[in-house]
Amino acid sequence: MPSPRPTLIVRLRNWVGDVTLGLPTLQRLADAGFDLQLVGKGWARELLAGHGWPVAVLAKSLPDRVRQLRALRRQALAADPGFGRRLNAVCFPYSFSSALDMRLAGLRAIGHAHEGRGLLLGRSVARPVGRHEIEVYWQLGSELLGADAPLPPRIDLRVAPRHAEAARALRERHAIAPGYLVICPFAGGTFEGLDKTWPDFADFVRHELPAFGRDVVVVPGPGEEALARERFASAKRLEGVNLGTYAALLRDAALMISNDTGPGHVAAALGTPLLSVLGPSDPAQWRAWGPSVRLLQGAGGWPGRGQVRDAVTAALA
Repeated sequence: MPSPRPTLIVRLRNWVGDVTLGLPTLQRLADAGFDLQLVGKGWARELLAGHGWPVAVLAKSLPDRVRQLRALRRQALAADPGFGRRLNAVCFPYSFSSALDMRLAGLRAIGHAHEGRGLLLGRSVARPVGRHEIEVYWQLGSELLGADAPLPPRIDLRVAPRHAEAARALRERHAIAPGYLVICPFAGGTFEGLDKTWPDFADFVRHELPAFGRDVVVVPGPGEEALARERFASAKRLEGVNLGTYAALLRDAALMISNDTGPGHVAAALGTPLLSVLGPSDPAQWRAWGPSVRLLQGAGGWPGRGQVRDAVTAALA
């Protein structure tokens, strides 16, 4: 009887872009023989469904999170007798609380030293300075595996068949023709206190995109629906779409135009051509990753509408 694969409990980060950038490290750990048990936001279950890894939805309160992790620890010990004798968890977030959760649950986690949490981790690793986030996560995997490896040039996000079918049904229901464009004029959070939403996005969609003669699709997330209705009325609006189905829609799009936000990272991870419109964001640390990405950033700020229009023309040529 073959030996059981060693279990590894992995706490994911809380933003779509970060989880997407961590995907190559997750795949590397799975390929190294680990049986991954992921813990994260509810949307991560849909986003990563194509990879087949179980995702436990992170409990909200500290006592509930500890109980949740303890239950996962008991399950792992039952399946993997060596679980308690080695590093058995990865803590991708940098927060003190995420390390505390692991420690109180009896897990020996590897994570980056930050906020004085080194004593809570089974092993703490210095976080590289001035590196792209995908490299930071990859380095953590290298430390756990005890071996370096070249970082892949692109992220390979897989789409689950059920999400591909749901996307097909949406395209049929909304009469979305092949060759469509997807826009993401939203952005979660700020960069160093500055807004990450391109101020010309609505005018660009209203005045520049019609000349290309293609369907334009917008997929607002929770709380973004009113903005999509009010400022992007010319686009075909798909509300209530989960991230897995959104990924399937992006995979089949001709082009995505996005602010610095999670869906842009998802498009890049699928190999979909992406025009990443940046203002204050630092591309050296946070740019979408992959050969299908073109960054658009003006001198000292946002690009102009003409610059983005020319980039769309080149991308669709």
